[in-house]
Amino acid sequence: MLTLGHAQTIAAETLAEGRRLGLAPLACVVLDRGGHILTLLRDENASIYRPEIAMGKAAGCLGMGFGGRELAKRAAAMPMFFNGLQAAFPSGMLPVPGGVLIRDADGGLLGAVGVTGDTSDNDELCALAGIAAAGLHADTGA
Repeated sequence: MLTLGHAQTIAAETLAEGRRLGLAPLACVVLDRGGHILTLLRDENASIYRPEIAMGKAAGCLGMGFGGRELAKRAAAMPMFFNGLQAAFPSGMLPVPGGVLIRDADGGLLGAVGVTGDTSDNDELCALAGIAAAGLHADTGA
């Protein structure tokens, strides 16, 4: 089970990693496997819609069952289908890196992280650091 403690560690360490790397200000949302927000942190200097973007990254991964990298590949191959999904997903969907599934040691799905603020690759890098800090496993879809 993904706990509030896990979620807080993931979000705090994700933003801390961004600061350590000198990245643009980040926002991070952690969702449980049902898509409910456990934690949302936004750097005070992150732009105003970063929480919504982070939510779209995380919710898209949960909704489709793939990490952001796999979603990006599929969206490129099936753009009409993914355009249609935008309306079907209540929190939107952003099929890009920076959306990462959270798994336990046995591969069981626990939830998802969405990170935004810098490049998608850097967002993902920070999510990986946050998930590792919580002792959990990341699934980027790579």
